[in-house]
Amino acid sequence: MLPQEATNNKPTALSVSELNRQVKRMLEVSYAQVWVSGELSGLARPSSGHWYFSLKDQKAQIRCAMFRGANQRLRFQPKDGDEVIVRGKLSLYEGRGDYQLIVDSMEPAGLGALQAAFDALKLKLNQEGLFDRQHKKPIPQMAKRVCVITSRSGAVIHDIIHVTKRRFPGLEIILIPVKVQGEGAAQEIAKAIQLANDKQIADVLIVGRGGGSLEDLWAFNEEVVARAIFDSALPIVSAVGHEVDVSIADMVADMRAPTPSAAAEYITPDQYELTQKLDDQHRRLQFLLRNKLHQSQQILNTHRNRLQSPSYLLAQKRLHAENLVGRLHQAAQTKIQNNAVSISKIEGRLERFHPKLQLAQAKHKTQHLSQKLSDIIQRVMSQQEHQLSLAANKLNLVSPLATMDRGYSVLLNNEKKAIVSPDQVEHNEVLTAKVKEGELRLKVQKTEHPQQELF
Repeated sequence: MLPQEATNNKPTALSVSELNRQVKRMLEVSYAQVWVSGELSGLARPSSGHWYFSLKDQKAQIRCAMFRGANQRLRFQPKDGDEVIVRGKLSLYEGRGDYQLIVDSMEPAGLGALQAAFDALKLKLNQEGLFDRQHKKPIPQMAKRVCVITSRSGAVIHDIIHVTKRRFPGLEIILIPVKVQGEGAAQEIAKAIQLANDKQIADVLIVGRGGGSLEDLWAFNEEVVARAIFDSALPIVSAVGHEVDVSIADMVADMRAPTPSAAAEYITPDQYELTQKLDDQHRRLQFLLRNKLHQSQQILNTHRNRLQSPSYLLAQKRLHAENLVGRLHQAAQTKIQNNAVSISKIEGRLERFHPKLQLAQAKHKTQHLSQKLSDIIQRVMSQQEHQLSLAANKLNLVSPLATMDRGYSVLLNNEKKAIVSPDQVEHNEVLTAKVKEGELRLKVQKTEHPQQELF
């Protein structure tokens, strides 16, 4: 901003603070967010928790500040000489007129490309099923030999040896030394896994290294290492980095341990716990043996008490046999007597039902029934004859023949119907008169005089 001219054409001067204020406003508006890469230099961490440092390249540097709220979100610990990428805004410290970069995020330079490569390989292997639970092999709990694939000079092998000696000194440890970072490290690790499988030199493999940045751990994110772990016939425990670090090797391995020491603890039983279990089993076995011996002694005593002299047993058997013979003889006699009584009863019944006796009884019964039937028939016939005589007498009393015996006759027309009225006949009609001993043919003669009474 240019100073305004006064009425006397002399420029108006700005104070230093006003100038710094205006420059600060311009910087914060024009560079509200900027990404800057460079090398860390002069990193200071005072007790306030804020960080102060410079970013530099070969030609220039800029002072930076990263306040406590921002630097606590970082997932790595930067140090002088690290190449980083920061995001922030430009500002100006008015008190000294120094401009600086207020940083709100920081990541190692190249992390974006590495992270993208990590995510791409992770997606690819996951789609192929290398992370599936069904491919995980069980880890033996009582391994005799363990093969450790790591750096010879690193702390990993020393930590594992320390833990295994403390927990299970009898475990044999075989080291296959490899590079764990830098060029060619991934290929060495993959060849070591293949060698352990070809030689079958151990029951389980531990593949690992200590913690570090994403670049330091990158050998364990290579596809060649992931496929070597997946193709291994031996179970593999991955112990890469610290608890917050997860590598591709961790995802493919049969088990992931947060640290190499944790891996050693997982594959080795605690000798003190084993000793305690052995003591418990020993006491239990002693108890079972004592109990079994006691039961066997009781059974033996029982058999001993039951065991007797053969002559005594034979005498007992002889007495028992004689007793049985006597009982058999008595039973036979009783059976014979019972059978004799039954036969006598059957003979009596047969005698009563002999055919001759049955025929004589039947003949007598038949004669009796025949005589009884004849008497009944004679009585019925007499009754019927008497009733017939009574009926005949009654019929004779009302019979026309009896009337004709007294001199009467019956007139019949040509249709054989009885004439009971003069109106039933015509003049000169021929009628039949039935008398006791024959018939008479009569011809009707009607007169004009009324009929006179005969009596």
